[in-house]
Amino acid sequence: MGETLSTAWAELQRLGSAPGADAIRPLFAADPARFSRFSRRSDGLLLDYSKTALSDAVLAALLALARAADVEGKRAAMARGDVVNTTEGRAVLHMALRGHQGVPAAAADVAAVKARMRAFTEQVHAEGRFTDVVNVGIGGSDLGPAMAARGLWHHGCPMRAHYLANVDAHAWETLRPTLDPARTLVLVGSKTFTTQETMANANLVKQWLGVHAAGQMVALSTNMSGTAAFGIPPERVFPFKDWVGGRYSLWSAIGLSLALALGWPAFERLLAGAHAMDEHFLHTPLEDNLPVLLALVECWHVNGLGLNARAVLPYDERLRRLPAHLQQLEMESLGKRVTLAGAPVGRDTGPVVFGEPGTNAQHSFMQLIHQSPRPVPVDFILVAKPDHPHADSHRKLLANGLAQAAALLRGKTLAEAAAETPALAAHREFPGDRPSVTILLRRLDPFSLGQLVALYEHKVFTLGALWGVNAFDQWGVELGKVLAGAILPELEAGAPTPGAHDGSTEGLMREVLRD
Repeated sequence: MGETLSTAWAELQRLGSAPGADAIRPLFAADPARFSRFSRRSDGLLLDYSKTALSDAVLAALLALARAADVEGKRAAMARGDVVNTTEGRAVLHMALRGHQGVPAAAADVAAVKARMRAFTEQVHAEGRFTDVVNVGIGGSDLGPAMAARGLWHHGCPMRAHYLANVDAHAWETLRPTLDPARTLVLVGSKTFTTQETMANANLVKQWLGVHAAGQMVALSTNMSGTAAFGIPPERVFPFKDWVGGRYSLWSAIGLSLALALGWPAFERLLAGAHAMDEHFLHTPLEDNLPVLLALVECWHVNGLGLNARAVLPYDERLRRLPAHLQQLEMESLGKRVTLAGAPVGRDTGPVVFGEPGTNAQHSFMQLIHQSPRPVPVDFILVAKPDHPHADSHRKLLANGLAQAAALLRGKTLAEAAAETPALAAHREFPGDRPSVTILLRRLDPFSLGQLVALYEHKVFTLGALWGVNAFDQWGVELGKVLAGAILPELEAGAPTPGAHDGSTEGLMREVLRD
């Protein structure tokens, strides 16, 4: 397989280095049916990848690469519960959280925890005492649930959800005045119940709750002794297994804030949407498989054309936190420099991901995407039907999203610019042939959001398989935590330890501590 894989990579690089490999407009000129041939659907979600430089030959080479990298075999190994996170010795079973039955023991565990979550949620709603839920957590215990809550909450939902992540107490001081301690339920999400930022914030909130703390704090954790020491009884601790990676945990007990804020039926629909995408990913041939195709497009951009950044532009204000969630999902998973075997990867891996909602992004960084020397691929995410009555506003929003993608493809020639303003022609020329994909949802609801997030999760898995890296560990976040643990007591003592740090760090510490 090694020789076949090497051959597949060599063919992709050959195609990427060919003259005109990045041209997109000629592909449309040569093929009136390009949109229909280079788009796919699943349960109402449409993926259009026609505005990329994928020719039939490039797509064939990418599919050959996927097979040489054994994407299908690795997919099956994850589904049956093999230890695919080899550096941590863990299975990867987040699909079990939303209905996959491939590992009966995991499915039974999930069912037991979900039953407790449902009973608790329905009890809280029946009592009617609490108006707000505060989720204290960071990373995967914050980004996914906060994104989904913002995307799906509407007036009429049972409770309001708030998310406290940053250890900067300004975050708490901004949130605190909006809450009533007698009517606020607090969830503390930390697998180990030792995460420094989370526990610092949990203690702040516990002090604020005062006499209410004993009955209003809930733990989302596996550390029963730690939660007990904090004062949370076992009946208010909702666990999740080590096969749930942080950035995949919104489907687990970490999603309790969503169930409380949105209602249990909405949380179930969110899981159902993700499960539908799981089934599509597991059983659809690679040629028609949306997550696989999205991954192959990215592989072409990164490894074929050398484009190592991507913008995510959701044209829906409710999805404004989706880029932040995808930053963690993708860059923490794919920012790797060695293979599963510990050898240098030898090629670029995860690109930089950034984004903002449209139309805000058009007045921010789109200048660079349209006219910079190096193209930046874009994911446009559009929602066809709004959940508000302002049809004119939504038409304007969609018109802008469609136009930006069209403008990136079309560009403006120097001659066209000269005909408009001869003196500024060079400044007003747009190269065009800038790649983008468009993901279109009919509506934004729990089911479609579940689909969308799972689409990107399985895209990450596929890229990890192509690049031969472990997409489920994150050793890169550990070193800074260790060093912070050493610096903190020195800040508390009021002076750095001489010689313990580099000159810059020691100098900065002295400046911080100066009166």
